[in-house]
Amino acid sequence: MHSYDEPVYLISVVATILDIHPQTLRQYEREGLVTPSRTQGRMRLYSQRDIDKMKMILRLTRQMGVNLAGVDVVLKLKEKIDSMQEEIEQLRSELSKVNRNGSVHSSKAIVTKNSYDIIIFED
Repeated sequence: MHSYDEPVYLISVVATILDIHPQTLRQYEREGLVTPSRTQGRMRLYSQRDIDKMKMILRLTRQMGVNLAGVDVVLKLKEKIDSMQEEIEQLRSELSKVNRNGSVHSSKAIVTKNSYDIIIFED
């Protein structure tokens, strides 16, 4: 069994799996949407992660009518969201490591001891 990120699939196999022309895969590569690995002989090899990404691209283009420029924006936003979710998980992990009295060490504190004024506007 191969890992999720291990490049093992040839372009012809991926084209068959996704039911698309190999030229479509080459176009996705030219557009920077997918970056397959290369063998010493310069043959493209795709991982399962690449295949799943291309499934998402096909869903966006075929079912939602998004053009490739829009797909690029969506993929970049998804990467940012995934990165932010990882950061949130790391922060949650740090917060779970608070000391016995329930406080967070001042070097790890998100909110510092500052005074804030609250202004309430009445209609």
